[in-house]
Amino acid sequence: MDDQEKDKLQEEQQRRNQISIELSEEIAEGQYANLATIAHSNSEFVIDFIRLMPGTPKAKVKSRIIITPDHAKRLLYALQDNIEKFENAFGPIKQSEETPKFPINFGGAIGEA
Repeated sequence: MDDQEKDKLQEEQQRRNQISIELSEEIAEGQYANLATIAHSNSEFVIDFIRLMPGTPKAKVKSRIIITPDHAKRLLYALQDNIEKFENAFGPIKQSEETPKFPINFGGAIGEA
């Protein structure tokens, strides 16, 4: 088998391994969240994305994502990679040392993101 045949075989195999992802208009609009809480069990991670408006004692969960521990770790690595690329392009992301003053009490342990 020559190199050209190997390349064609490899391209065909890549086409078979591709996933077609559908993105509806509604989902493509996205949701704004300025807070996330994370909880976990032995089999899943639950990430709640929340919108908290200043001066409002109530916050709404805009989206809840439930993933496996394996996918949680993949998400961590993907975020690290993307943050690194972002900072290389636009400079360091500034983080405040001050804890946000959110009037939140969801009960139980609170994860931070």
